[in-house]
Amino acid sequence: MRDFTLAMYSKLCSEIKSSSYVPITVEEYCRGIGESLEKFIILRHDVDRKPDHALKLAQIENKLNIKSTYYFRMNPRVFVPSIIRDISDLGHEIGYHYEALDKAKGELNKAIMIFESELKKFKKFYAVKTICMHGNPVSSWDNKDLWSKYDFRDFGILGEAYNSVNFEDVVYFSETGRDWSGKYSIKDNANNAFREKISSTSDLINLIKRNRLNYFYVNTHPERWDDGMVSWSMQYMSQNLKNIIKLYIYHRKYNGSRKLHY
Repeated sequence: MRDFTLAMYSKLCSEIKSSSYVPITVEEYCRGIGESLEKFIILRHDVDRKPDHALKLAQIENKLNIKSTYYFRMNPRVFVPSIIRDISDLGHEIGYHYEALDKAKGELNKAIMIFESELKKFKKFYAVKTICMHGNPVSSWDNKDLWSKYDFRDFGILGEAYNSVNFEDVVYFSETGRDWSGKYSIKDNANNAFREKISSTSDLINLIKRNRLNYFYVNTHPERWDDGMVSWSMQYMSQNLKNIIKLYIYHRKYNGSRKLHY
């Protein structure tokens, strides 16, 4: 079976559902629900592009009675209220995928105004309780650095998808670069101590089957999951090129500190 197809995602969800792990949203984790569970998997989706793909994943999860969290960027191609409502109606959490520091070119005072303005627009469609930074690999800034000066709780936010998770206990996996190992993750990482090679979705499924870890955190990017051979192949080729660029950036650009402007 080809990886990063809707069929493969359905297989992953079926394994989660039949396992001893309880799937929870980021909001549920931040509310402490995981503390009463022996094993859980936080399911999160960063909707960077193609919101229609996000709806397809949400429908797969809904058929298995699984709830997860979908973070939408605030731009016209991604922030589609009708799709956001459809995903919410399926029982999933909706969150704000903020990139305010990137948009403000590192100026914290300007960034917080952008954050507040976009959050207000978001809340017209959904009562956002958790947020998640968008990690643009070619940007010089890390959007989480916004909270070096401000507190997201002042805006009625319960938690941030990275800052509010205890990664000493929870093991994080993301398919950034179409690879679950994290080797292509410049910003989308949590510095896990877990070192076993997990590259494909089949590897991740086998790890879940082995019941070795207590707490998982699984993040996907819906535009990456596609059954169409042509579109899947285009995604595959473009991602290989992006991975080469990412490795160049990692080795040549991010070995220094990033500057923040107050």
